[in-house]
Amino acid sequence: MAFDRHHSRHSLLGLVMHAHQRWASLVAVLLVTSAPAFCAEPPVAPPDSQASLPAQYTTSSYVPNEVDRAVGQKTPQDHSKFKQLQGPFTTPEQVTQACLSCHTQAAKQMMSTIHWTWKAWNPETKQMVGKSQIYNTFCVSPVSNEQFCTVCHVGYGSTDPEKFIPFDQRTEDHVDCLVCHDQTKTYRKIPFIGGNPALEKIAVRPGCNEVYGTDKPYVMPEDLAHIAQHVQAPTRYTCGACHFYGGGGDGVKHGDLDSSLTNPGHELDVHMDAKGLNFPCQKCHEASDHRISGEHYAFDAAPKASAFMRGSQHNGNAATCQSCHGQTPHHGGSLTSKTVASTLNMHTREIACETCHIPEFARGGKPTKMNWNYATAGKLAPNGSPLVIEDEHGFNTYWGVKGSFQWAENVVPEYRWFNGTERWMHVGDKIQPDKNGVVGVNDISGSPTDGKSKIWPFKISRNNQPYDTQTGTLAVFHSFGFDQDSFTMSYDWKKAIAAGMKAANLPFSGQYGFVKTQMYWPIAHMVAPKTKALGCAQCHADNGRLQGIDGVYMPGRAKDHQPLIERIGLLAAALALVGVLLHALIRIVLSRRRRSSL
Repeated sequence: MAFDRHHSRHSLLGLVMHAHQRWASLVAVLLVTSAPAFCAEPPVAPPDSQASLPAQYTTSSYVPNEVDRAVGQKTPQDHSKFKQLQGPFTTPEQVTQACLSCHTQAAKQMMSTIHWTWKAWNPETKQMVGKSQIYNTFCVSPVSNEQFCTVCHVGYGSTDPEKFIPFDQRTEDHVDCLVCHDQTKTYRKIPFIGGNPALEKIAVRPGCNEVYGTDKPYVMPEDLAHIAQHVQAPTRYTCGACHFYGGGGDGVKHGDLDSSLTNPGHELDVHMDAKGLNFPCQKCHEASDHRISGEHYAFDAAPKASAFMRGSQHNGNAATCQSCHGQTPHHGGSLTSKTVASTLNMHTREIACETCHIPEFARGGKPTKMNWNYATAGKLAPNGSPLVIEDEHGFNTYWGVKGSFQWAENVVPEYRWFNGTERWMHVGDKIQPDKNGVVGVNDISGSPTDGKSKIWPFKISRNNQPYDTQTGTLAVFHSFGFDQDSFTMSYDWKKAIAAGMKAANLPFSGQYGFVKTQMYWPIAHMVAPKTKALGCAQCHADNGRLQGIDGVYMPGRAKDHQPLIERIGLLAAALALVGVLLHALIRIVLSRRRRSSL
């Protein structure tokens, strides 16, 4: 392939990599993920969430006709002037009803998306995927933990901590408009009350202020009218309120998504740079009818589409590098820079943009959780509270309710061939450990010969989580709750697993153990400036970044060399050179003899 034929130019590339033209990627696999850990005291339920909109806001004089064009002089509108939003609102459902008086189809649209259902059909693998369907290596599954996990759901449910209302049983006014559109940065959904905001003063469990968005020991009731009057398109802050904190805290899950991207500098991400391009998430993750492009379960690993103008009709995925930068993103002015650009553009046939342009993840000062061991959970401090051990930076390396952890910053990704296809372990699946005894909760597909793969960077998160030793089924367990079956109350794995398996309609033998697991996360954010992109020597060297990648020839990599064959080749070349020299010598001698004989 072209990538192999041009390896002789790599020494030149090492001198001129700084000539890269700006290009990058923002592919995300944004999944609504499990919220941070058990942190709430039992709240008092707010008034009946089914209360209707106050009568003064339901008259036809305040409800505009539905139109198929922009309304007013500008978009978005200044919602602070709308009479429907003046309040007072005693429940969040009343706010949604007011929103739907203008945005009549918004709830229907949202309720058909993965942000509402937590599931989606993957036609490639013929699997139903989504967080409600599959395992993960963090909080494992929301099943039996929904009243906590819905703190990151776009809807409202029951305020009873022990009563979960399935999403498909909820009405349109249970869609949460504010969680994505709030501009005040004050709106917060509270754990254990079904994804509702605080409607009265609620105590914050010590050490869990991050979850509640406050530095005080309590949260006050939300001013729903004020928030409803200050809504616009989603921002990095509103998207990040869930996606930055997935898996239990800031930066825990993804590695390339954390709160440092709320207001990043140029060095952290050239596209989201707050003083530069300042892209919001939806600049790449474009939405239509509340369907957002670029989800984790339908990954476009090797897009074929060319660049296109935003807003034009196209068949490509907007959430790829190529949608803006095309298939040949490198350019040059001089002969040397053109040669470099041409060679780099050949690399893009086999290497994802992210591989070179995201040299490390967790670069914004927030570490990411790389390893998690549930088997060590359950230890208590002398006062009876869960034991907490922190490192020198204040990050917990042990917590009694979750076990032990390993954190890391500025992490070099692991690289794999990837064609965008992922197969997942579904709730109820039996474990199938590999030769090292590790269970992959997801498995990525790709090879150097399938014509659909590129070399991609990944975070691989690893855990040690419970399973039923008799049935071989990976366990679902009841992590969070105020009942004695939850692990956070009883610290009894047998009780927690029994409750979780019952909620998942799965048998449990009563016998459990722990098995090592791993999970792949494609890295697609934190795009570095072009001067920080990988250089030739970082890959084309022995023990370089692509040391474990097959299907490409690396001149500096020991495994790509066969000493015996190379010695034979060198001997043949030496003999050929000797032959040429002898031939030249004979020609010279004969030529001199002819001249002397004249």
